[in-house]
Amino acid sequence: MNKELIINAAPQAVEIALLEDKELVELHSEQADASFAVGDLYLGKVKKLIPGLNAAFIDVGFEKDAFLHYTDLSPYVRSILKFTNMSMNDRSEQGFDYSKFHVEPEIVKTGKIAEVLSGKPHILVQILKEPIAAKGPRLSCELSLPGRFVVITPFNDIIAVSRKIHSSEERKRLHKIIEAIKPKNFGVIVRTAAEGKHNAELQEDLLSLINTWKSIQKNLKGAVPPAKILSEEGKTNSILRDLLSEDFNKIVVNDKNIFTDTKTYLQRIAPDKTDILSFHNNGSPIFDSYGITKQVKASFGKTVNLPSGAYLIVEHTEALHVIDVNSGYKSVSNNQEQNALETNLEAAAEIARQLRLRDIGGIIVVDFIDMRLLENKKRLVEQMELFMKPDRAKHAVLPITKFGLMQLTRQRMKPEMNINTSEICPSCAGTGKISSTLILEDEIEKNLSYLIMQKHDGLTIEVHPILHAYLTKGFPSRRLKWRWKYKQKILIKANSNYHLTEFHFYDKNDEEIKL
Repeated sequence: MNKELIINAAPQAVEIALLEDKELVELHSEQADASFAVGDLYLGKVKKLIPGLNAAFIDVGFEKDAFLHYTDLSPYVRSILKFTNMSMNDRSEQGFDYSKFHVEPEIVKTGKIAEVLSGKPHILVQILKEPIAAKGPRLSCELSLPGRFVVITPFNDIIAVSRKIHSSEERKRLHKIIEAIKPKNFGVIVRTAAEGKHNAELQEDLLSLINTWKSIQKNLKGAVPPAKILSEEGKTNSILRDLLSEDFNKIVVNDKNIFTDTKTYLQRIAPDKTDILSFHNNGSPIFDSYGITKQVKASFGKTVNLPSGAYLIVEHTEALHVIDVNSGYKSVSNNQEQNALETNLEAAAEIARQLRLRDIGGIIVVDFIDMRLLENKKRLVEQMELFMKPDRAKHAVLPITKFGLMQLTRQRMKPEMNINTSEICPSCAGTGKISSTLILEDEIEKNLSYLIMQKHDGLTIEVHPILHAYLTKGFPSRRLKWRWKYKQKILIKANSNYHLTEFHFYDKNDEEIKL
């Protein structure tokens, strides 16, 4: 699979498109004034404890207080509180030696938040979910700093290796390397990308993260809450950190500063990949050149068309997303069951892409085309899991119910990517209905009759060009019939600025008559 990263820099935001085999699968937008991104660390102040929810509201500088539930507290939260207090009040030049930090006992899983955060202390927290709709950020005290090959978790000494590394020999090798180089008071999670990497590469990544932790300690010194202590890397670098692999064959940027930053980052994490980076300056919009604009227009909106003629209807409600699969005119055989299976498999691949592309989270219910055979239903679920495998967000796929519905859940980390590809119709105001031509004709004549009764003469009716043609063409035309009926000359003018059902009356002085 060939992966390409196309980066479009604009004054207000940076748009990042991830293509897999030329197909758009992820679209990210990083605002120029972005704050409260997932992974950012903040020094917050406990504002309110809610014993009924076993949660607390924390002031991190957002317009609404952030939410911290007891289950999102680290077992080492007492150590975090102690570390935060020590770092804020540290008066030494170099800062205290973290390797000699005494870790406090763990909290119990079934405890009360009021017991842990009594006195409303200052606390170091990490953004777990960005602000969504009317909600403030969701916080966690399970602090973690991700690198290219490893993730460090302060205040514990655990070593874990990614389950996606299946070789037991490789897992043992990586565990042994980390055990030898890991500093005290740090847990280390070995990422999938570390498979096959040498000691030096892992040590360099680990040391870089240790230095980041030292900068957190330094930034806490003298800090006054609410304050940002550490920013997550920019979207571009974080995507490269998490996704960069042998499959990547192109990174294209249209901004000199981002180009330089990306090149520096690539030289640090993957020097052999710097040649895939290029600068776009041929004059045409970068998203147009790589066919992204066209894909965005085709992929967003209520209806998503599939190549075979089948289509999806994507509906969003407050509680969940509903996706309806329709066969359209697709027919691969005379076998109805086979047709349904083929259409459902095609739809499943597109649904998996849509979830990533729009970053849809929460509960998703899919109404696939009904199938009778149990093996076909099982195959569809298996394929759906396979299509969802490249998705970085945590997700789950449940078996098809007896009503033919598939339920999925997907982790919601930030607001859904939503691009309007349509506007509200000025004629129907979004209802999908307008007055029929006959009813509209009756309405115009009713108003005309009323104005003539009011002794108005020299009347002009201004209408949309299509309605103008309807009223003036043919013999006898509607206009001529009205002239015979009311024994008065009536002028009808076309105005292309009007919507289809709009009309206005003017008197002989060209002044509009309000009805």
